[in-house]
Amino acid sequence: MEYVFFIVILIFSIVIHEVSHGAVANYLGDPTAKYAGRLTLNPLKHLDPFGSIFLPVLLLIISRGTFAVGYAKPVPINPYNFRDQKWGTLKVSIAGPGVNLFLALIFGLLLRVFLHFSVLSSFYPIFIYIVFMNLLLAVFNLLPVPPLDGSHILFTFLSDKWSEVKIFLQRYGFFVLIFVIIFGWNWIFKIIEIIFRLITGYAI
Repeated sequence: MEYVFFIVILIFSIVIHEVSHGAVANYLGDPTAKYAGRLTLNPLKHLDPFGSIFLPVLLLIISRGTFAVGYAKPVPINPYNFRDQKWGTLKVSIAGPGVNLFLALIFGLLLRVFLHFSVLSSFYPIFIYIVFMNLLLAVFNLLPVPPLDGSHILFTFLSDKWSEVKIFLQRYGFFVLIFVIIFGWNWIFKIIEIIFRLITGYAI
């Protein structure tokens, strides 16, 4: 049953993440996601069978319920439509992790309040999952490695003299990401754990 809660919360957190990208893009003048029918919270419009269901379930089983991450179908964006050509891509890229951090903060603060009311104790596990999953999505997606949002943020600030770094990451980003997941997961989890403690008041 815990796996079911975990997957459901993960799916909706991913959906909200993707919708946020499309909503900000639409606000900036690019209606591509809107015309594609992706500005909706209906999971069926966003789910990727492998990335949204199979991968997180597999990771949960392998890690014995300690780790899972997934992805949805990317929201289509055309940056050439942005009114703000300089910072438009940056704003859209920040939107996804930003909304995940916001959700983690809201439910984390509610968790602090609910700790004082034992009658609401049944909500604790759900809120813990929501905070954890949204922190995981935010921190993971802010890694400066393609195709994650952090890479678009990084590329916004890289000058032309760093073009070779950009080309390397675009070409080998997937392998770099696998390397980071395998050898850097402990550091990623420590960052999540620190933020979780700051928001909720106690450790994961």
